[in-house]
Amino acid sequence: MKFVCLSYLGPITWNTMSDEDRKASMAEFFAYDAELRKNGHLIGGEGLQSATTAATLRYKSGKVVVTDGPYAETKEQLGGYFILEADDMNQAVELMSRNPAVRGGAIEIRPVADTSAMQAERERLAARTT
Repeated sequence: MKFVCLSYLGPITWNTMSDEDRKASMAEFFAYDAELRKNGHLIGGEGLQSATTAATLRYKSGKVVVTDGPYAETKEQLGGYFILEADDMNQAVELMSRNPAVRGGAIEIRPVADTSAMQAERERLAARTT
């Protein structure tokens, strides 16, 4: 079962850490990452640039409106994501609870939706039009 894990940055961020703390944090994170990869749990993921570089799209009055920055003003901002393979939510929680990033901010875990029926319908419609 696949899970998307959203990692939020809290008040302690890369910019507020000392060089020594950054090095220690990276060593811990690299070890954690290697463990996930070795055991086949890490499918993918990326860190994100600052929320100040974001654009938010909304549909208003019949058109798309673009706003600079994140969706909402909050103390925590989305910092990155992981895509995990786990047996169930309990295992996903156990795996992410060992992620060093959890000490700096929240991690939201969501099961990936099963879109196989939608994909089958897409293929059926495509076959009809060709």
